[in-house]
Amino acid sequence: MSSSPLRSPPTVHPRIPLAPGLAVLILSALLGTQPITTDLYLPALPALTAGFGAPMSQAQLTLTALLLAFGLSQLVWGPLSDRFGRRPVLLAGLSAYTVAAVGCTLATSMEMLILLRAVQGAAMGAGVMAARAIIRDLYTPLEGARVMSKALSGLAVVACLSAPTGGLLTEWFSWRVALLTLAVFGAAALALVVLRFPETLAQPQPHALRPAVLVRTWSAILRHPTFQAWSALSATSYGGLFTFLATSSFVLIGVLQFSRLQYGLLMFSMSLSYMAGTFLCRRMLRQMGVRRAVAIGGGMSLAAGTLLGVFGLTGLAAGPQGGWFIMLPYYLFMLGHGVHQACGQSGAVGPFPQAAGAASALNGMLMMLAAFAMGSWLGLRMDGTVLPLTQGIWFWSVLIALSAWVLVQRHGEPGRTA
Repeated sequence: MSSSPLRSPPTVHPRIPLAPGLAVLILSALLGTQPITTDLYLPALPALTAGFGAPMSQAQLTLTALLLAFGLSQLVWGPLSDRFGRRPVLLAGLSAYTVAAVGCTLATSMEMLILLRAVQGAAMGAGVMAARAIIRDLYTPLEGARVMSKALSGLAVVACLSAPTGGLLTEWFSWRVALLTLAVFGAAALALVVLRFPETLAQPQPHALRPAVLVRTWSAILRHPTFQAWSALSATSYGGLFTFLATSSFVLIGVLQFSRLQYGLLMFSMSLSYMAGTFLCRRMLRQMGVRRAVAIGGGMSLAAGTLLGVFGLTGLAAGPQGGWFIMLPYYLFMLGHGVHQACGQSGAVGPFPQAAGAASALNGMLMMLAAFAMGSWLGLRMDGTVLPLTQGIWFWSVLIALSAWVLVQRHGEPGRTA
């Protein structure tokens, strides 16, 4: 009888010779495909919607289809990477991402763009999934949280530059030029992997793709209380981020009359607050440990969401200074997000050193399912007001706090393995 990857003997392998600085650079590039694919695109979203003469609900599909494909594709990429290694999966995924990005630039209809964005999302899943698995290949769970926070700081740099760049390129040229930038980024990430990334999977799992093994592996991961706790935290926190990404361009540009350049600068400042959150995460991990750090982050999230909800209900977020009544609380939300994602993504994969790809894939899929569900709801609730944004983030902030204060405190043991 073949054994599940979760039950493989705990063989000790030498660490892959990958310099720490190079590891963080590669991980930042892989994780950075996600924010650049969404954030750089956002300032162009109203322009391309108008250019195709499409309704707002179809424009939302270009994001939700991308994220649904991104989440589901990781269920394929994860086991493939456990069987054949991280490097082959990265080469295939980044190549497909670059080709799809070129196709998006040349799209002739909204339907074609939605399809190509779905392909792009599926390809993007390879890089983000592999990044989380690579961290587990190379580091212990607690070390992994620190390295993940460094990589997410690099992701924040990409996010900082994405929205202003998208706004400027759309303003000066067109939305097609903005989307072409994604192809350039994908090609650069592919070149970095080809030239500098060694295989990090020390022991491939020869049975990882067998249906019976896949079912046993996924079942064991999903039932593991540590995986459930950390995945709940990362999924709910990402749900709050996605709510902002899916609504902010329509609210800030369409409702509050910000220019695309102003919107890009606000997104830049939002990413700076996220970057600050990743630095704060590393400091708190050193001083107080992972559970207390997450508990404090949960308080930040709940306070931010509650302020946004109240400002939306009282009309302050829709008034002359509405942009500040939205952004100031959201800066606090992003500080907490910087803590939750570093700890949540590494913590969910931590118990599964022999099936890191599968665990990373399931964690990523759950985050994207939360985003897809929220995107579907927003597609029906976008009513030309600020309320879908403010009430949506308030909803997620309550779930984040419950995950951080209850599930993680009970089951979030950073060193517990399956």
